[in-house]
Amino acid sequence: MYGFEAMTFNIHGGYLEAIVRGHRAGLLTAADYNNLCQCETLDDIKMHLSATEYGPYLQNEPSPLHTTTIVEKCTLKLVDEYKHMMCQATEPLSTFLEYITYGHMIDNVVLIVTGTLHERDVQELLEKCHPLGMFDSIATLAVAQNMRELYRLVLVDTPLAPYFSECITSEDLDDMNIEIMRNTLYKAYLEDFYRFCKKLGGATAEIMSDLLAFEADRRAVNITINSIGTELTRDDRRKLYSSFGLLYPYGHEELAVCEDIDQVRGVLEKYPPYQSIFSKLSYGESQMLDKAFYEEEVKRLCLAFEQQFHYGVFFAYMRLREQEIRNLMWISECVAQNQKSRVHDSVVFIF
Repeated sequence: MYGFEAMTFNIHGGYLEAIVRGHRAGLLTAADYNNLCQCETLDDIKMHLSATEYGPYLQNEPSPLHTTTIVEKCTLKLVDEYKHMMCQATEPLSTFLEYITYGHMIDNVVLIVTGTLHERDVQELLEKCHPLGMFDSIATLAVAQNMRELYRLVLVDTPLAPYFSECITSEDLDDMNIEIMRNTLYKAYLEDFYRFCKKLGGATAEIMSDLLAFEADRRAVNITINSIGTELTRDDRRKLYSSFGLLYPYGHEELAVCEDIDQVRGVLEKYPPYQSIFSKLSYGESQMLDKAFYEEEVKRLCLAFEQQFHYGVFFAYMRLREQEIRNLMWISECVAQNQKSRVHDSVVFIF
């Protein structure tokens, strides 16, 4: 326990913490996943999910089903739960819940800008956007030619506005610039969220600091691996790393000069929590790194539920649900494409 949270937390946060712990009990178990992996068609998956909390969302869907339909309906359930919690929340929990959606906003902005660059239809792009990251002026993103216009015409009225100060340039948008923009925005967002959680103090600060530090470190590793062999300089790479986390600052200095995956591995093996992740991978292998990171994240998110009287459970629940939807998408795709042998490759068991 930290201070007096137990005395006052339940006045405003007790009901919602009970709700989110109830939702967590509805997450799919290892037995559910094993049954889903045995399914022969998407209708079999729908039939199995009808016995879970996803049942009401899928029951009126006609055959033949598509993977996108299953993912869409499962995401709709997450959005409904989020909106219910948001309606009931008071400050500072309502601001905390808003912070959780900013990552989706960034992804949506990048999706629309990239799609427009490749001359895709805006309506089609809007349908692909994550519903938690929508905002009023999102459709007008398509008119922007460079970062400055993007900010001035659209994003100045959104919660992302403060994060744009670091990446406003007059350079035209191309794939490289857009990717740098995504990572710069994410860096500013994570640092802001981290400061906000620190300000809340108590168990929330401790648990969220750990979860956000892990997220920052994972992004640093991904940025390093994805920028190997590109024209991104070491200084540019260093600027994209967040200014907190277990790897900050010495690990970042070493990552900035890495030239291949094995050098990245050598840096991370100096840090015990990440040593265990790389011990599962053979040398030179990066394909399974994402899954190893997801497994470690799920382990940490589940631990957040072991303490009471903190906001970390809301973040943990949303992330676990998103991981579950990723699992369902992978299983559905494998079944739809008749690739049953690969079904276990990317499924991350939650319980």
